[in-house]
Amino acid sequence: MSTRIEKDSMGELQVPADALYGAQTQRAINNFPVSGMPMPKAFVHALIVVKRAAARANVKMNLLSAEMGAAIVDACNHLLESDYMRHFPVDIFQTGSGTSSNMNANEVIARLASQQSDLKIGANDHVNYGQSSNDVIPTTLHVSAALLLEQKLLPALAYLQEAIDAKAQAVDGYTKTGRTHLMDAMPVRMSQCLSAWSTQIAQNITNLKVLQPQLQALAQGGTAVGTGINTDPGFAAAFARQLSEDTAVRFTPHSNFFTALSTQDTAVAVSGQLKTTAVSLMKIANDLRWMNSGPLAGLGEIELEALQPGSSIMPGKVNPVIPEAAAMVAAQVIGNDAAITIAGQSGNFELNVMLPLVAQNLLQSLELLANISPLLADKAITSFVVRDDKLKEALDKNPILVTALNPIIGYMKAAEVAKKAYKQGRAIIDVAEEETDLSREELQKLLDPHQLTLGGVAE
Repeated sequence: MSTRIEKDSMGELQVPADALYGAQTQRAINNFPVSGMPMPKAFVHALIVVKRAAARANVKMNLLSAEMGAAIVDACNHLLESDYMRHFPVDIFQTGSGTSSNMNANEVIARLASQQSDLKIGANDHVNYGQSSNDVIPTTLHVSAALLLEQKLLPALAYLQEAIDAKAQAVDGYTKTGRTHLMDAMPVRMSQCLSAWSTQIAQNITNLKVLQPQLQALAQGGTAVGTGINTDPGFAAAFARQLSEDTAVRFTPHSNFFTALSTQDTAVAVSGQLKTTAVSLMKIANDLRWMNSGPLAGLGEIELEALQPGSSIMPGKVNPVIPEAAAMVAAQVIGNDAAITIAGQSGNFELNVMLPLVAQNLLQSLELLANISPLLADKAITSFVVRDDKLKEALDKNPILVTALNPIIGYMKAAEVAKKAYKQGRAIIDVAEEETDLSREELQKLLDPHQLTLGGVAE
């Protein structure tokens, strides 16, 4: 492999001849052969967008020449329109400030801008003008997460809720055996089960939206320790305005740069809410798996769409693959939250030093939840078929229906009827007719499963 010599403050270093990055990136490549995983694409994208906004703001404030600013902006645009990830190889597990990733961006943009403009643009002096890794990286973390939340996850969750609501309306006519403790309970309508799912998703959407203003408040302008050393006092506001214009998402300077640099409390809070969303999806996925179980030895209340063969050895077997994938996504997001919680505690004095890990896990959680939600909507919820014969079979023999007779015959007598019906494997209405003074007509009215889903006592 042909190389060239690059130089930084620590001396000279060999770098691949065709690489856009320089010596500091190469040092990071050499120092951190840990996971083989670069920073997430959403993070790198946001980092380039942050550098572009900084250049534009600096030009507007007459802190960079128009020519230099234009060259930096052009280089950023060129990267965003190309396969830019190959230029950003720094491992996730690097210096906790993310300095290596910041300098990776500075070097790539500076070299590309210099090549395209014939100007001598410096990575530190121009691309990084008025900035520090200590405010750029937490800013980029917030920007990347805010964009994914606004543009991907919230729309995906809204789509999932709409699919649940539409399916609930379509299956409102079906009544099924309710279950508590995985044991038979009073009847519910299928639509009522789905209404619980819908409200879960709606609550998650509401709670995520509450966190958006905090996520869209940025560290940029705090520079090294929060004091704003080496940057214009107006830069933070100018940068936030420019970034808002570029992304169509409203960003603001953080009210306290010392907080923004030294803590990741907002990321921890967002991750915590993503964990709650994951818990909701796990509940929905498991309900679908249970209702689909069988088709003969399980509940068999619904049939999920058959998407692929379920076994390499058992012909004809079909598995609930989308709910299973959703459950695994939920498990991963819950695990990511645990790591983010630990990382959030690593705000030592003026800087959190686990920023790349927080970025990786937070962005992965956002991406996974955004990707699985429409799959769950389209390939599990919208497309499942209700097996009404199985619902009725279970309802007819459900001894818990006798609960509706409590106000008339009393709890103890009702318990006797239920136990006898269960022991003999008979319909509750038949046993109740034998054991009580109620007529068949009265019992049919009192024990009507659909009527029992309406609340109160049947008239």
